[in-house]
Amino acid sequence: MPRKCGRPPKSAKPLDAKQTIIAATIALIKREGADAVTVRNVVEETGLSIGTFYHHFRNKDDLMMYFVREESFDGFALQTPPEYFSDRVCELYFHLIDRYLALGEEFMKSFYTTGNQALSAYMCEENGTFADGTVMARCEQEAKAAIEAGILKAGSDAHELSMDVCTIVKGSVFEWALSGGKMDIRETLPRILKRYFAGIMM
Repeated sequence: MPRKCGRPPKSAKPLDAKQTIIAATIALIKREGADAVTVRNVVEETGLSIGTFYHHFRNKDDLMMYFVREESFDGFALQTPPEYFSDRVCELYFHLIDRYLALGEEFMKSFYTTGNQALSAYMCEENGTFADGTVMARCEQEAKAAIEAGILKAGSDAHELSMDVCTIVKGSVFEWALSGGKMDIRETLPRILKRYFAGIMM
């Protein structure tokens, strides 16, 4: 949850104000791209005060992180059995991708850009580790469990596998965006991951 950083006007309803900020951010991203998201632009879009913005979000990066860290993947229940590891990883990542797609193709295409520092920070490692609760950290946990269970070859590097999967997912999403949404990501991503894991499945 974002740290409370200010005090909204007495007349503002905190939950409504936060949702207004989020909705305005989505509209900005769809209309002008992720680079257009600034505190000033969001405030102008909402008609709310800067103080109200800072009550809910520390800064622009904190706001953008909302879209990638809205929930933790630690306790998320996967339905695919562990022995179908490739499909299980797909299910995990599609939980994140589907959240973006639900916001619309234009949001997805505009959000997945090299200029989106929040996305870049989320889908990377720091000092050789993934941040707790991220989809990459959960993927690494799944890989470690699969190695221990003999589903993946002994000696496989769970962290390296998770880095590779993240790269494959990002590449697939970028290709989807470049194709204008014409590429069938639900067919492409599982196919690529199956080929990737074929060499290390037991």
